[in-house]
Amino acid sequence: MTQLPNQTSTQRLLSLDFLRGLIMVLLALESTNIYWICFQATTDQPLLNNFLLQFQHHPWNGLRFWDLVQPSFMFMAGVAMAFSLTKQSAQGMTWQQSFKKILKRSFWLFFWGVLDYAVRPKGLSFELWDVLTQLSFTTLVAFLIFRWSASAQIITCVALLLLTEVLYRFTHVPNFDQPFVDQHNFGNYVDLLLMNKVNDGGWVAINCIPTAVHTIAGALAGKLLINGNKKIQTMLIWAVICFVLGFGLDYAHITPIIKRIATSSFTLASLGFCLCFLSASYWWIDIKNHKKHLLFFTIVGMNSIFIYLFFEIVGDRWFTAYGKAVTGGLLSIIHTPETLNLILSAFSVFVAEWFLCYFLYKKKIFFKL
Repeated sequence: MTQLPNQTSTQRLLSLDFLRGLIMVLLALESTNIYWICFQATTDQPLLNNFLLQFQHHPWNGLRFWDLVQPSFMFMAGVAMAFSLTKQSAQGMTWQQSFKKILKRSFWLFFWGVLDYAVRPKGLSFELWDVLTQLSFTTLVAFLIFRWSASAQIITCVALLLLTEVLYRFTHVPNFDQPFVDQHNFGNYVDLLLMNKVNDGGWVAINCIPTAVHTIAGALAGKLLINGNKKIQTMLIWAVICFVLGFGLDYAHITPIIKRIATSSFTLASLGFCLCFLSASYWWIDIKNHKKHLLFFTIVGMNSIFIYLFFEIVGDRWFTAYGKAVTGGLLSIIHTPETLNLILSAFSVFVAEWFLCYFLYKKKIFFKL
C-alpha cells in the first residue's frame, strides 16, 4: 500500500468545477426536454437533426455523445474524491474518520437515488437505476482501494471488467442467458431478483460493477493532477489504451459497446473520452490560465448534487411544468409559433434553475453529501 500523495496544492481545480458544471448544464437542459423538442422540429434538416440525435442515448449497440455524460459524472466524482481525501489527510484526519464520511455520503447518495425514482403516478416504486444509486457503490469501492498503488488499482479495474464479462457470459439462467440481448441478459435477471421488474429501456442495476472503473480511474487521475509528472501526457496515453481496447473489442465482435448494460468495451471507450475531456480542460484552464467566462458553468458545478436532485425531483414533477405553463401562456398572447413557444418555455425553465444556483453561489451556500 502506498501513502496518500503529498499535498502540493490545495487550491480548487477550476477545470474540475467547469466540467462538473458543464455536465450539470447539459443534464438540466435535457430535463426541460429541449433537445427532443429541437430534434422533432428539425426532421427536414438532416445535418442539424443528426447533430441533435447525439443528445439521445443510443438504443443499443453503439455510442453517442449523450452516452458519455453519466460516465463523465462518475469519473469527475472520483477526481473530486482524490482532492477531498488528500485535503483530509493534510488536515490530520485518520482513515477511519474519512471512512465514516464516505459511508455517510454513500448512504445519502443511495437514499436520494432511490427517492428519485420512488414516487410514480401509480404509487411508490423501488428502483435502483438512478446514477446516484450507482455512484453510492462506486464511491465506496474507489475509497476502499484509494491508498493502494496505482498498479493495484488498475488490476482491480481489470478484475471488475472481467467479472462483468463472466457474469454476462457464463451464468446460464433460463431466458436470461443471452449476454448482449435486451431483456434477456444477466443484468435483467438480477433486476428481477432485486426489484421484481425489468427496465423497459434495458438499463440494469449491476452497471455499478463496471462503472466503478470510471470512479476509480477518476481518483487515479486526481492523484496524478495533485502530485504527478507529465500529467496530460500520462492521461492521454491511457486514453489511447482505453480507446484501442474498447473500440477494438467492439469492432472485433467480441464485446459490443452497449451503454445500457455498461459492457466492458463501453466502459473502456467512454473512459477514454473522460480522460480526454479532463486533459483538455486542465490544459486550457489550469495550465494556459484561460479562466474568463467560466462562472456560468462553475457555479452550477459547485452545487452539482443539489441542482441534479432539484431538476430530477422538484423540477420534473412540478417546477418544469409550472414554468412552461407560465412562459407558454405569456408567449401565446403574442402568437408565438408553437415550436418556438416550446423552445423558449423550456429554456426559461433552465434559466430559472441557473439563477437558483447563482443565488446559492452568491450566498456561499453549497450542498454536499
